[in-house]
Amino acid sequence: MYELVQVAENTFYINCPSKIGVYRTSPTSVILIDSGNDKDAGRKIQKILEAEKWTLEAIINTHSNADHIGGNTLLQNRLHCPAYCTPMENGIIENPIIEPSFLYGGYPFSKLRNKFLMATPSKAQDIATANLPDGMEIFPLGGHFWQMIGVKTPDDVYFVADSIFGEEIINKYHINFNYDIAAFFKTLDYLETLEGKMFVPAHSEATEDIHDLIALNRQKAEEILSLLLDICKEPQTFDNLLQKVFNHYALAMNHGQYVLVGSTIRSYLSYLFDAKKMDAYAEDNFMLWKSIEDIDK
Repeated sequence: MYELVQVAENTFYINCPSKIGVYRTSPTSVILIDSGNDKDAGRKIQKILEAEKWTLEAIINTHSNADHIGGNTLLQNRLHCPAYCTPMENGIIENPIIEPSFLYGGYPFSKLRNKFLMATPSKAQDIATANLPDGMEIFPLGGHFWQMIGVKTPDDVYFVADSIFGEEIINKYHINFNYDIAAFFKTLDYLETLEGKMFVPAHSEATEDIHDLIALNRQKAEEILSLLLDICKEPQTFDNLLQKVFNHYALAMNHGQYVLVGSTIRSYLSYLFDAKKMDAYAEDNFMLWKSIEDIDK
């Protein structure tokens, strides 16, 4: 874990639970793409940089989830490097309490105020102001979070963050976090058009061809939509619906899964509602969800 892997002349990644990209801008300087999940990740990154005799120029955060920005604080404090992301993500990078608050839908109780959902605060600047190396490209990856981005290095290597997940994670968790399902499908369509030397998802193995992985992620999302429509043939409160989803996939409820899966299922319901395939209405002071095909007109 935390091995440095070279995938092109100047492009590397650090193999860890949330892969960290490294682009060498000169023989002695690098840019990081994400920073891992906590200060320990930051320490391990610094150790790698020192072993390679590299100076850290900057961090590009693909988005503000804690496992992608957790090393920012230590690296900025020790190495005095700027971090860049998109404006909405920067709000969370600088105010991490927003993430568990958003997921929970209110002030998060103590079990949700942990390093997995809430990184330590760090400073971030708009990626539009960054002085990027010639040939480095930033592109939007909507769906997973507010304004997530990907990075293409001049070596034609794509870092695609959490836009797609690997087969092992999909088969284990089934419902990976997504904020905007319509944007997620558009991102999958976009990824299918890309041609590159290598693709590096944050939570899957690096690969020269991501088409099978895209198809797997699309298939799982469509499966979840079909499941929700089936469950909601009879009216469901949200908590009843969530329980049925957990039972269907044999998932174990805990505080983190409650907010992560719960928030994602709400996003799927919004997608179905906007597509006029699901209705939501109040009855006896319950909000009920029902597949629209079965509602009497």
